[in-house]
Amino acid sequence: MSLRCEEAQPARASLPTLHELRATPGTCHWGYFSAALAPALRVSSGDLVRAEAITHHAGDAPELMMDGAITALFNGIPESDRRPGVHILTGPIWVEGARPGDMLEVRYLQMTPRLRYGSNLAAHWGHLYQEMGEKEHVTIYRMNNSTQTAEAVFAYDFPGKYVVPGTVTQERDCCRQPALRGIRVPVRPHLGTAGVAPDQPGRVSSIPPGSHGGNIDNWRIGAGATMFYPIQVDGALFSIGDPHISQGDGEISGTAIEASLDVVFQVIVRRDFKFPSPLLKTPRHLMTHGFDQDLDKAMRNASLDMLLLLTEHYGLSRDDAYSLMSVAVDFSVTQVVDGCQGVHARICQQVFPPND
Repeated sequence: MSLRCEEAQPARASLPTLHELRATPGTCHWGYFSAALAPALRVSSGDLVRAEAITHHAGDAPELMMDGAITALFNGIPESDRRPGVHILTGPIWVEGARPGDMLEVRYLQMTPRLRYGSNLAAHWGHLYQEMGEKEHVTIYRMNNSTQTAEAVFAYDFPGKYVVPGTVTQERDCCRQPALRGIRVPVRPHLGTAGVAPDQPGRVSSIPPGSHGGNIDNWRIGAGATMFYPIQVDGALFSIGDPHISQGDGEISGTAIEASLDVVFQVIVRRDFKFPSPLLKTPRHLMTHGFDQDLDKAMRNASLDMLLLLTEHYGLSRDDAYSLMSVAVDFSVTQVVDGCQGVHARICQQVFPPND
């Protein structure tokens, strides 16, 4: 098996460089991935990056979720340039030596909330929009650092449909009410969206996930996790965004608790294995992902990639792998609200023999 981190560490003559990548109008692109974007940063394989990931929902409570730099970012990227998706993406990062056919290993080392507040929007793309009366509802949460939980501080109904990325709603323009009294939600910071540039012309929306990564919305993509992304263009052109501090599988209302994060990660070019879709490794599990507009087909895609992982990377026969998948692999709905629905298949690494 070639996914062990110790095997992936490239030989270097010196310690890896730590780069800083702040989120500014010049280092962010709003709503899309693109192979034509100029790099915001150039790094070598093995380097570390400390980057700012800014939520496009900061305007849901601007006095709580926006500081001066976030305000400058919102003001600095015109509304006409926020298309065709919705997420603010920091990057792209050019990784020297990365080329199509390689894998980009990204070790997420630290995710720190920038501010104490986050927003959840029940939106018109949510799974139960009609059942909830076809209204849009915002709930603002505050983090408690000592307990690592979040609790709602107020909520309000958003007038009309929430369709403009980066909408700013001032307190005077909404009727804030108490919400979820006594309820505490575990905080688990993660990136909803991160990935390499797709090998496609023009802008590719940040909303649906795909083989490049993108808006996967798996809450396990947090500190301590490692993602493997199939590189599609020279330099990889890796970007991060859509930061969350908590989310349930399904993301059923349309969003998580959306909150800006400071993220530290390491990027490594891998040429010793290939995989057709984003692959996640946590300290305990390996996860494959399947995406499709049809949830049944997304389930099938996650299944086929797990079958591939077990046969080609763990040496199991197809029959043995299929049996193992039925008794030891958990399939979960990652999200049902991003146009291209997602399923992830999770297997515990402890089922394999030591040193496999």
